[in-house]
Amino acid sequence: MQAVVAGAERAFCCPGCKSVCAAIHAAGLEGFYRRTPEGEVLGPPPPPPKQLELYDLDEVQAAYLDTSADRREINLHVEGIHCAACVWLIETGLARMPGVEAARVNLTGRRLRVTWDNARLRLSSLLERLSQLGYAAVPFDPEAAEGALKRRNRALLYRMAFAGFAAMNLMWIAIALYAGADQGEFRGLFHWIGFAIATPTLLYSGWPFLRGAWLGLRQGALTMDLPIAIGASITYLYSLSVTLGAPGQVYWDTVVNFLFVILVGRFLEAMSKRQALASTQRLLDLQPKVATVLRDGEPVVLPIRAVKPGDRVLVRPGETIPADGLISEGRSEIDEAMLSGESEPVARGVGEAVAAGTLNGAGVLTIEVTGLLRETALGRIIALVEEAQSSKAPIQSLADRIVPWFVALTLALALLTFGFWIGRDLETALMAATSVLIITCPCAFGLATPMAIAVASGLGARHGILIKQGAVLETLSEIRHVVFDKTGTLTEGRPEVVLWQSRAAVPGAAWQTPAAAAAPSAPWRNRAAASNRSGPTGAGAMSLDAEQRELLRLVAALEQVSEHPFARAVVRLAKTARVGLNAAQVRAVRVEPGAGIAGTVDGHQVLIGTRDWLLANGVEVQGLNASASPTLGTRLHGAIDGIERLRLVAADRLRPDAAEVVRQLQADGIRVTLLTGDRAAVARRIAEQLGTVEVIADVRPEEKDRVIAELQRRGERVAMVGDGINDAPALVRADVGIAVGSGTDVSIASADIVLMSTELIRVRDAVALSRRTLRAIRQNIGLSIAYNLIMVPLAMAALITPLVAAISMPLSSLAVIGNSARLRGLFKQRG
Repeated sequence: MQAVVAGAERAFCCPGCKSVCAAIHAAGLEGFYRRTPEGEVLGPPPPPPKQLELYDLDEVQAAYLDTSADRREINLHVEGIHCAACVWLIETGLARMPGVEAARVNLTGRRLRVTWDNARLRLSSLLERLSQLGYAAVPFDPEAAEGALKRRNRALLYRMAFAGFAAMNLMWIAIALYAGADQGEFRGLFHWIGFAIATPTLLYSGWPFLRGAWLGLRQGALTMDLPIAIGASITYLYSLSVTLGAPGQVYWDTVVNFLFVILVGRFLEAMSKRQALASTQRLLDLQPKVATVLRDGEPVVLPIRAVKPGDRVLVRPGETIPADGLISEGRSEIDEAMLSGESEPVARGVGEAVAAGTLNGAGVLTIEVTGLLRETALGRIIALVEEAQSSKAPIQSLADRIVPWFVALTLALALLTFGFWIGRDLETALMAATSVLIITCPCAFGLATPMAIAVASGLGARHGILIKQGAVLETLSEIRHVVFDKTGTLTEGRPEVVLWQSRAAVPGAAWQTPAAAAAPSAPWRNRAAASNRSGPTGAGAMSLDAEQRELLRLVAALEQVSEHPFARAVVRLAKTARVGLNAAQVRAVRVEPGAGIAGTVDGHQVLIGTRDWLLANGVEVQGLNASASPTLGTRLHGAIDGIERLRLVAADRLRPDAAEVVRQLQADGIRVTLLTGDRAAVARRIAEQLGTVEVIADVRPEEKDRVIAELQRRGERVAMVGDGINDAPALVRADVGIAVGSGTDVSIASADIVLMSTELIRVRDAVALSRRTLRAIRQNIGLSIAYNLIMVPLAMAALITPLVAAISMPLSSLAVIGNSARLRGLFKQRG
């Protein structure tokens, strides 16, 4: 059809293309046509998705993105992308829309990542704009992507089967010709039968190679398909010329056979890639599609998308927990292996958190939902795995730059081989040059990094090691200095009060310990501590007078509003001593990270924290006696109405595997440093239990970032291991940030690697995984180079036929795939 657009009459294949062309010119984006390859024929635009307004609903968007803020980011799967011009058109066209902050297109995956302000722009408007430009987009769904991958693999299987069927039939023709029919009266008949079989095989089975080579040339790129396409085409054309009467032998069987063999290799590659990338789908399968929601006390089965935060969900024995939440009723053992990698079930009771995808044990649980779908810990894991598998490591960028030069060298060697042998005879020159084109395999260069990273990121996710970017693996493999935070990282993060002293408010009053600890030098330990380690009598035997109980009540009531581990230790002490805290009125709270907390409790001015914190607030701190030795743990001072009345010493227990992990890291040539805000004496006591480690103490939380920067200025590559909350700035500053814990939002935002388990051995596993991955990448590249150094000279010497070359060519790719798959044995070796 003809139509006038932008003052010029143009021809269109359909009304849809005419509308798209008009929209492009109206938006001032006619530069698209200058970027489109000359003569490129684009199909009509795909139909736009129906009911675009549905995507504006937060309930629908929640399945694909975080809807808690107006600034939103989504991955879209875009149909209709053909070339780099399409990438330019989409990115430029969306960038001009008010409210769009960023738009980035992945040409290979046909994925579009858009960041926009939802208060200014609706998602349906974005999708409608893409439709006007000629592209149909829907939110990216891994399940849908998995289906598309299956369809591509099925199409590849059909092409391979067609080539295999043709190869079997041509085998009889080849046998007849080799047996002497090429000299008889049926010679021409057999040649034309071969032509009839080879032609559709080349056009159908060989189409992916022909199309890939053509598109690459149109864009000025030498792709991996080019040597295969040239080799198949030259052999086909030579055989056709012989069939038409030129002297020589036909090689129809060679054309079909090497296409079949190459497709077999491609199909095996595709299946291996799918297996490596299927970790995302396996994680998705862990989350149930339905949940049993309690409505007015009655259980109702609903789709998981219909469940909302605040709903109460019933989980029966043996069922998978459908959403993140808090247990409101019941107690059970939860199998959290999919999150932490720990095989032993963990006991969970009322008030404790559970995660979607974990398996309930023998108990019946009622859970109040706090997170769904992408907002769950499982959803965040899936997002991380997807991001890691689609990312590039620096070494991959090097490989990507090498591939075009490798293809150019292949073409040059084939031309040189043809020129050398043409003096002998055309047939030998043609077959030798074709063998060179076919046997060289740049595919291994392209597979070397992405296969290893895909396997490594999936393997890490299954063992509780979440890697955000493929580049992190390369950086971590080069780390030679690991800095550990102390509290909650090297230690269990559950300190207990081991010494408590108080004194009366009168001037000159002496410090006293509770009656349960008869001698001041013998630390008093509360019941929680006594249940886990041997020591003096627990808190149940402690005798407190009224004044001591009041001191503990005031201080613990203030500490209730703090999330610091030492604050929780004081609160546990009060609860163990059966001191009531609920009735206390706490006001005007001030918190100084790393120093202390101040506030008003029932009309009394209360401060608790370090000695310097009290001095800074005008409280006089008397000299310390021997019983308050800081080597026992971290010392806290409490003041009531401007007078120091309480001294506490809290100690945290070292994690059982901490010393062994430090030893293993040092055995691998990695320096280990303990970084803490505690006093140097406390830090040295912990360091002695770890072995020979460096200690940096008396560091406030906001100063940890500066310490890491100073180490980097000395030329060191530093990995920081912390709990991901207080250590967030240091995690970001480090070359590699590793957060230990349960994968909180802050951990994922700050760290490069998130360890879902609290086992420190995962730090060592992450380092080992990174080193093995980088070694596998280098081995993959080495395998490809070695293969080509051996096989290419043989092909140039005319010692290898095109069919043998076709059989040999996939071997290097399969070797790369097999070598990458060996990474899966890393954790099996550890047992």
